[in-house]
Amino acid sequence: MTRPPEVTACDPALPGETPGGVADVEPAAPARPVASSAVIRRRLQIAPWALLVAVIALWELVCRAANVSEFIFPAPSAIAVALAQYAAVIAGHAWRTFWTTMVGFAISIAVGVVLGFVIGSSRMAYAAVYPLMTAFNALPKAAFVPILVVWFGIGIGPAILTAFLISFFPIMVNIATGLATLEPELEDVLRVLGAKRIDVLTKVGLPRTLPYFFASLKVAITLAFVGTTVSEMSAANEGIGYLLVSAGSALRMPLAFAGLVVIAVMAMAMYELFSYVEKHTTGWAHRGHDGR
Repeated sequence: MTRPPEVTACDPALPGETPGGVADVEPAAPARPVASSAVIRRRLQIAPWALLVAVIALWELVCRAANVSEFIFPAPSAIAVALAQYAAVIAGHAWRTFWTTMVGFAISIAVGVVLGFVIGSSRMAYAAVYPLMTAFNALPKAAFVPILVVWFGIGIGPAILTAFLISFFPIMVNIATGLATLEPELEDVLRVLGAKRIDVLTKVGLPRTLPYFFASLKVAITLAFVGTTVSEMSAANEGIGYLLVSAGSALRMPLAFAGLVVIAVMAMAMYELFSYVEKHTTGWAHRGHDGR
């Protein structure tokens, strides 16, 4: 039985091999450059502005191409003209809506934090109060406006209370959830070390709820502006809500849309303010989320 011939350097190369018998190795593809965290953050900051510009441009293009009447759906250019033309009037109504909303929102923070602390610190309170608060939150807050008008008259009273009623629930729920979901193991360790229940809640529970708290503020502030505007539309003689009704009845749609833009700008400004404060006070809760 003869042995098969060995492959030497002089033999023809096999498929995929060099003449010396060594397989060809394809060069590795160049590594894709990884964007730095600063570049990612910059892209995330630019993204909403880029989308806003694109939406406005598309809106303007559709209105001009379809020749949409200003009485039906005004173009952004017409809204900008109304903002400039009625700047003083809009500013006066916007200031009234802003400080009214802030008063109602401040009340909602105080009441929401206290109720959330009470509900989250006791299982009995959580079981008894939480379902009732959920049922109350399901009620349409606009239905309270006529009742508030009877109680407090037309003016700032109904607007402040409507802003409060519509915005305190998210704050209460988030505070209660943060306290109620405190890890039992952590609480047991602190008890062994001699901590009392109130110490656990105030020194561990409340700091732990800060991310929940700021998340609720960003939701509640937008709801507060909604509540104020709804109340002003039927129970006030000033404010952006009143301006919307007046402009709509006079068929000044660009002015009405200008009022909506002002409401959106005020709400987003407060949202960004709370986001800034959250970033600089609860950065420990967002580690590893710098745009990854």
